[in-house]
Amino acid sequence: MIRFIFVALVLFLFLLLGIPILLIEQLIGLKNKQAKDLSSLRIVQYAFRLIIWISGVDVTVIGEANIPDEPVLFAGNHRSYFDIVLTYARCKRLTGYIAKKEMLRYPLLRDWMRALYCIFLDRDNVKEGLKSILEAIDYVKSGVSICIFPEGTRNRGEELSMLPFKKGSLKIAEKSGCAIIPMSINNTNNIFEAHIPKIKRTHVIIEYGTPIYPKTLDKDTKKHLEEYIQNIIQETINKNASLV
Repeated sequence: MIRFIFVALVLFLFLLLGIPILLIEQLIGLKNKQAKDLSSLRIVQYAFRLIIWISGVDVTVIGEANIPDEPVLFAGNHRSYFDIVLTYARCKRLTGYIAKKEMLRYPLLRDWMRALYCIFLDRDNVKEGLKSILEAIDYVKSGVSICIFPEGTRNRGEELSMLPFKKGSLKIAEKSGCAIIPMSINNTNNIFEAHIPKIKRTHVIIEYGTPIYPKTLDKDTKKHLEEYIQNIIQETINKNASLV
């Protein structure tokens, strides 16, 4: 429970102190957008790394060298809020996350998310959803990586299970031509969600697969791209279960 209190305190202070920082970042952006983007990324990563340290999470990372120095689409399984904290803390380049539109309810948090190229997806409105995908494609073409959890929501099922990937969830890579990086995450549910409100010391495995360029795949695989990527992630999750 102590860890939960300290994590909540860090988040509160970050958002509170983030008010003047956001204003400063906006001023920096008027003169040097690249400097503003990079400083915003590092500020949030520092906060996330502090949260990881307070939470006592031990992270084993496999295959990080597979990530090319170019904008990519990260696609991973999703079981915890900590999936975002853990993976974003490791981003070497600017990366926006696909988030549900409900996150727009939270002032300051949504402002930081917007500053970091996060996209708010309306899952119930096809037209608005398409706009979000087109926005993400534009971001990739401008050099920003995107991270998506194609299950569409946090999976509350058994540890090694996955929900079916949403059809069209990987269109960002198909239309932009960028690589898909399969991202498997083991055991994050045991940090918090399995015993709310306690945060417990947990060993987590994150593995980044080799880049997959949709344009290089055969016609049948392209047609079932979501299933293809999901199978790769599922196999990796199963493989890494013994390492936790």
